[in-house]
Amino acid sequence: MKEVDVAIIGAGTAGLSARREVAKHTDNYVVIDDGPLGTTCARVGCMPSKVLIEAANIFHKRNHFNEVGISGGENLKASTKDAMIHVRKLRDRFVRAVKSDLESWTSDHLLAKRARFVSQNILDLGDEQITAKKIIIATGSSPILPDDWRPYQKYLLNTDDFFEQEDLPHDMAVIGLGVIGIELGQALSRLGHNVVGIGRGPSIAGLSDPILQSYVAKTFNEEFKIIQGGVSKLEEKNGRLELTVADQVVEVDKALVAIGRRPNVSGLNLEKIGVELNNRGMPELHEGTYQIKGTPIYFVGDVNGERPILHEAADEGRIAGYNAMREEQQCFRRRTKLGITFSSPNIATIGMSHKELTEKNKKFITGEVSFEGQGRAIVKLEEKGLLHIYVDPNNAKILGVELFAPDGEHLAHLIAWAIEAGIDANQALSLPFYHPVIEEGLRTALRSATAQLGNKASYLEVMRCQDPPVGIFAEKGN
Repeated sequence: MKEVDVAIIGAGTAGLSARREVAKHTDNYVVIDDGPLGTTCARVGCMPSKVLIEAANIFHKRNHFNEVGISGGENLKASTKDAMIHVRKLRDRFVRAVKSDLESWTSDHLLAKRARFVSQNILDLGDEQITAKKIIIATGSSPILPDDWRPYQKYLLNTDDFFEQEDLPHDMAVIGLGVIGIELGQALSRLGHNVVGIGRGPSIAGLSDPILQSYVAKTFNEEFKIIQGGVSKLEEKNGRLELTVADQVVEVDKALVAIGRRPNVSGLNLEKIGVELNNRGMPELHEGTYQIKGTPIYFVGDVNGERPILHEAADEGRIAGYNAMREEQQCFRRRTKLGITFSSPNIATIGMSHKELTEKNKKFITGEVSFEGQGRAIVKLEEKGLLHIYVDPNNAKILGVELFAPDGEHLAHLIAWAIEAGIDANQALSLPFYHPVIEEGLRTALRSATAQLGNKASYLEVMRCQDPPVGIFAEKGN
C-alpha cells in the first residue's frame, strides 16, 4: 500500500492552493481528481459568466446612443449564438491558463481517480489503496436540481451546462435570483431574450436590507419581469415548460435553474471516518483551520459551504495545506466578508449584513446615499443605485455595507479594506476623495452616518497636524 504525507481530493481552486503549500515541504503527496480539470471558476463560474455579461452590457449601451449624439444604434443586432462562441473561446483560454500551471507536477502527483474513505487515513481509489498522514477534501459542489423536477430536464439548464449551449431560446425563465441567477438573467435580457426571473423570497443576490431589496427588485423589473414566491409546479404544455409561481403561470422554452449548489460528498464514504455528520452529511469543522475535530482531515472550498467564493476557497486551501505539514495547528482569521454580483448596477455585501446585525441584536445606525442625482453617475448615464452603510453608534466603527451602485465592485473593495484596517466612519471621511467619482457617493453615506453620531473627529473632515494616522497605521505606531 502506497504511503504519502498528504492526499488532496479535488484539483479545484482550494485543492490547488493546498497543493502549493504542501509542495513547499514535501514531494510525497498526491492530488486525486478524475476531471475535468480547470476549476469551477474558470470553466463554469466566475469567468465565462463575466464574458457574457460584458457582451450584453456593450450591446445595452446602444440605448443611450441618441442621447449622446450617436445615431444608428437602433440598427444594431445581437446574436446570442455568436456571443456564446465568444464566451467559450475566452472560457477555454482561462481553462488553458489553469491547466498550464499544472504541467510541472501532474505527471508525478496527479491520480485521475475517485477516492473513498476506508478509515481516517486510508483511501480506496478503486484499483489501489493509499495511506495518508493528512487528507484534504476539496471536492467542490454541484448544482441543485429538485428530484420532482427531473422529469422536465429537457427544458432545464443548470449553471454547469449553461455555457455549453450553442444558442438559447427567446423565452427564458431564470429560477433563483442569487448571484448567478440575477447576473445571467439580466445579461440574457440585455441580449434581447424575453426573461422572467423567479425568486423564492425578497432577497436578490444576497441582499438582506429590506429597503435595498425593494429598490433593487423595482429597478430590475424595469428591464425584465421579476416574480417572487418560488416555483410551486412544473408542467409540460405544447412542447414548452409551464411554471406556476405564486398566483401566476409562466410559459417558457427553457429555464435556467440557479437555486444553489450542494457539496460533493456523496461518494466519499464519510461514515467510515468515525465522526458525527449533520443532516447535510457534513462533519463539524474547527473554525480557523477547517479541520474535522479529532481527525487528520480538512474540508476546504465550496465543499464546506461556508463561503463558496474563489478568494475564500484559495485562503482555506492555503490554510489547510499549511497546517497539514505541521504538528501544531495554527488558527487563521478570515478576511472581511466580501461578495460582489456583476449585475448592472453592481450589487455587493461587505462585512456584517443587515440581517446579521439584526439577528445578533447589535445596535447600528444606517448612513445612506442614492446614486440618482450623484454627479459621476449622471455623467456615466448610470443614474441608479442605493448604498447603506452600517455603523456602530458607540465607536463609529464601520460594521458592514449593502450596496447597489455603478462601479460597486470598486466601492466594495475600498469598504472591505477600510473595515479590515479598522478605519471608523470619521476617519474614513478624512481620507482623500477625488471629484467627480462614484466614490463620492460613499462619502455622502459616511456623512449621513456621522451626522447621526454627533462626535465628528474633525469638523472640517481634515485631520489636525497633531492627530495620529488612522486605522491599523495608528495601531502600529507608523
